[in-house]
Amino acid sequence: MTSDTASPDAFQTAAHAGVRRVTAVWWWFLIVGVLWTLFGMYVLSYRVGSLYAVAGLVGASFILGGVSELLVASRVESWRWLFILLGILSVAAGIMTFVWPDITLYIVSIFVAWYLIIFGILHVVMSLAEEKVPWWWTQLLLGIAELVLGVWAVRSWQRSLFTLVTLVGVWAIFFGIREIFAAFTIREAGKRVEKLVG
Repeated sequence: MTSDTASPDAFQTAAHAGVRRVTAVWWWFLIVGVLWTLFGMYVLSYRVGSLYAVAGLVGASFILGGVSELLVASRVESWRWLFILLGILSVAAGIMTFVWPDITLYIVSIFVAWYLIIFGILHVVMSLAEEKVPWWWTQLLLGIAELVLGVWAVRSWQRSLFTLVTLVGVWAIFFGIREIFAAFTIREAGKRVEKLVG
């Protein structure tokens, strides 16, 4: 009677290979993190070029979102026409962003301001209405901050644009820092697993 379980040596070899594959890409996370952080710092410099950088990011997001909708449409059976329509509209919006960045940023900034108001109200109501859990007040503070920022931004298009640029810059920096931490976490975890397996 033969056993289906793998030998310890085979398991160790497979574990080593798996760890090497995962830890070999830690530098990719580091590079991405540094680039996003630099992008965020550039956006927060509030130079004329930073507006076009935000427009480029918005346009690329629209195009990538549209392409992904079209890919989903090729795999679904029902509502395929809706995915195709959303994909085409999203790609068209991305192209329009690159052709008319000023108008696009103005429209997007107004949407962001109203988004902050709506989600600020939702977060305040949810934090007060739901059962109180530890740290419940963080959702309340987030909602109040979103509401105040949204109302302030809605009062004029210049403020809306300033809010949009600030949010994109801060988000890019936080995302970049998170990727940098992820890079070193993956590298350290790989070293620990190597010691355990070895």
